[in-house]
Amino acid sequence: MPGPSPGLRRALLGLWVALALGLIGFSAVAQEPFWADLQPRVALVERGGSLWLNCSTNCPRPERGGLETSLRRNGTQRGLRWLARQLVDIREPETQPVCFFRCARRTLQARGLIRTFQRPDRVELVPLPAWQPVGKNFTLSCRVPGAGPRGSLTVTLLRGAQELIRRSFSGEPPRARGAVLTATVLAQREDHGVNFSCRAELDLRPHGLGLFENSSAPRKLRTFALSPEPPRLAAPRLWEVGSERPVSCSLDGLFPASEARVYLALGHQRLSPDITLEGDALMATATATGSAEQEGSRQLVCNVTLGGESRETRENVTVYSFPAPLLTLSEPSVLEGKIVTITCAAGARALVTLDGVPAAGPGQPAQLQLNATVNDDRRSFFCNANIEVDREILSKNESTELRVLYAPRLDDSDCPRSWTWPEGPEQILRCEARGNPAPSVHCARPDGGAVLALGLLGPVTRALSGTYRCTAANVHGKAVKDVTLTVEYAPALDSVGCPEHITWLEGTEASLTCVAHGVPPPNVSCVRSGENEVIEGLLHVAREHAGTYRCEATNARGSATKNVAITVEYSPSFEELSCPSNWTWVEGSGQLFSCEVDGKPQPRVECIGSKGTSEKVVLPLAPPDPNPRAPRIPSEFSSGIYTCNATNRHGSMVKMVAVSVESPPKMDESTCPSHQTWLEGAEATAPTCVALGRPFPQVSCSREGTPWPQRLHVSRQDAGTYFCLATNVHGTDSQTITVGVEYRPVVAELAASPPGGVQPGGNFTLTCRAEAWPPAQISWRAPPGALNIGLSSNNSTLSVAGALGSHGGEYECSATNAHGRHTRRITVRVAGPWLWVAVGGAVGGAVLLAAGAALAFYLQSTACKKGEYNVQEAESLGEAVCLNGAGGGASGGASAEGGTEPEGTTEAPSGGEIFAIQLTSA
Repeated sequence: MPGPSPGLRRALLGLWVALALGLIGFSAVAQEPFWADLQPRVALVERGGSLWLNCSTNCPRPERGGLETSLRRNGTQRGLRWLARQLVDIREPETQPVCFFRCARRTLQARGLIRTFQRPDRVELVPLPAWQPVGKNFTLSCRVPGAGPRGSLTVTLLRGAQELIRRSFSGEPPRARGAVLTATVLAQREDHGVNFSCRAELDLRPHGLGLFENSSAPRKLRTFALSPEPPRLAAPRLWEVGSERPVSCSLDGLFPASEARVYLALGHQRLSPDITLEGDALMATATATGSAEQEGSRQLVCNVTLGGESRETRENVTVYSFPAPLLTLSEPSVLEGKIVTITCAAGARALVTLDGVPAAGPGQPAQLQLNATVNDDRRSFFCNANIEVDREILSKNESTELRVLYAPRLDDSDCPRSWTWPEGPEQILRCEARGNPAPSVHCARPDGGAVLALGLLGPVTRALSGTYRCTAANVHGKAVKDVTLTVEYAPALDSVGCPEHITWLEGTEASLTCVAHGVPPPNVSCVRSGENEVIEGLLHVAREHAGTYRCEATNARGSATKNVAITVEYSPSFEELSCPSNWTWVEGSGQLFSCEVDGKPQPRVECIGSKGTSEKVVLPLAPPDPNPRAPRIPSEFSSGIYTCNATNRHGSMVKMVAVSVESPPKMDESTCPSHQTWLEGAEATAPTCVALGRPFPQVSCSREGTPWPQRLHVSRQDAGTYFCLATNVHGTDSQTITVGVEYRPVVAELAASPPGGVQPGGNFTLTCRAEAWPPAQISWRAPPGALNIGLSSNNSTLSVAGALGSHGGEYECSATNAHGRHTRRITVRVAGPWLWVAVGGAVGGAVLLAAGAALAFYLQSTACKKGEYNVQEAESLGEAVCLNGAGGGASGGASAEGGTEPEGTTEAPSGGEIFAIQLTSA
């Protein structure tokens, strides 16, 4: 694009010269005071760190300047009106450096503030006691030395992850450093084995730094509870030498019981107990053996120690020696009729007794003589010895048995002449004979047949019944006896004599009989289940005879029962309730026609169309019992007349059935769209919604439970969600409808900021807010010659920086959508203290007017022909390019005006819409 002409350049240069003269005159009027500045004014530095300070002034030629501070310096940089110095190894909690300059016989000063902080590198929790009694207080103390400033420090005492106490030291002096937090805690059982710790937080985030945290090493607390009661010691008071005796020591109220230590000893002999824990109870058990060296009085000690405390119990026991008595026979085995001597003897301190007869004195034996008989065989003799220990009488016994030798004897008590045994379970068959040595017994049939296995466990069977000869023999003789064995057994009902299933035909005659086997012969009776009447004789078979009968056979050995199922068969028959003459099929119900026919065996049923659209069509039937192979349910049925035929092996039957088809309501997008759009102000109608179904459904629509309101015209309040419900006798269907209401645009707000006008060189903003649906497009029309206008991304805000006189005038905002257009206008006045440029304005007025006219004419005649221009070298040359046309209009009143324009109207070509203006430097 070709550059501006030389004439235009000279015009713009003259304009900028005039503006520069005005600015110089303005600066001479408003002289600015001098100052000194220190940056940063306030600083927070980690202890031992470094910082650069910048000291500066606006004095044009300061005489001298410097930075006063007690801190160490590392380097300095200077300029005419500034001084930069690095401070290192800053350790003081707080210092105040001073920046100063000497200017025009005055001293300019700026005072700063430097504070240091120290991270909580050391967090120490005071050691806890080795053991802490439950229910008593202990002290938690946390030290955070050197950390600060203390006012930014927070210290927390922790029990595991649980916060016990949290303290913030806000409000402390800035120079304060370090902190100590102490808390008194009541020890509890739950604290045993828990780690306690301390966490310190230095929060410097309000000063632009971070959050510094540190925690102490955890310390584990061990708590304990020890009952004040002594342990319970259980042990025998008297202890025999060489015998092992149990000892137990128990104590309740221990926590933690697993940490307790038990010492258990008998005299100088330390025992090794087994410890058993149950909750807070402890049980220590051990086995101790008394020795001859310990004979006499000894002490049994039990000591339980926990948490540095102990409980102890002592008991006295007596260790004694007491040998068992000695019992002897002159002959352990003797023939019947011979003399036997029995002797009982014990230690020197013991008094013995033989079969109740005492000896003459302590240490003396006791004797007994007898003539052996058969009744003395296996006779027991008892010897008792007594001694006194620690005022207690102790006894020991000894016994022996006498054997008398004699020939066998078969008594009825040991081998009865008649045996009756039940069949079934295993038993030991006994025929015992008396004799010494023990005789052998043999029982067999006289004809040399079966032999009884005496004394052995074996089954008793019916084959064992009969008479047997039993013989007993030993070295001294033999005995013979005949015995009879009878085996009885309970009744049995088998399938031959009493079948499980019997089938009768309705109308015939039949009887129910069952034959049972058993010894003694059983008695058999049959009754119907749930009844008591016995079935006897011939019956005229009817359907009510079908069912289950219980037959029972009984004898002395038991009983047997059996269930007999009677089935009565008959020809098919239809019932109206189980196979109706009229049936309605509802579409989608998933139902099949149910036609249940009474008959045994179960009849086969088939329904075939005979008239109308259903002719020769097979009607699917619901199976009598649900099963995985049920017929597929069709998607539709044919209405009409169907003939149903039921058949079994005893006959057949026919019935006519009329079938009709109906359906529940159904709505979809084609009949009831889910999204509908209305226009505000149009004639109001209900939502468009129709349902399909038979019979024809009724449709009603409501909004939040409220029926559709009766309105003449659509309003914005009609927008929302509606619920439409279609109903007939077979069910309901629903559809949710979203109604959107569109409306024409309205410029609801057009405001200026600041209000009431703007001074030259100031900034102002115009805000335009429109209400419309769909959302409106915003456009502006500005006064002619108004440059450097900025718009927001959605055109809702127009802003001007550095207002000129050309920015004063009327601004128009337009909002447009598919349903119309609306505009409002506002007037902006640019006015201020122009008296100081009155003289300059009078001199340069003509030049400015000529330059402005030439510039406007040039822009209108060249670059603005296409409706766009770009501002280039605006600061020096004043050249500009228009974007999207030049603004038009005239100055207006002090208030905004507006009006609505219908869709399709146009405006006069005197104004344009400004979308963006950009200033660029050369």
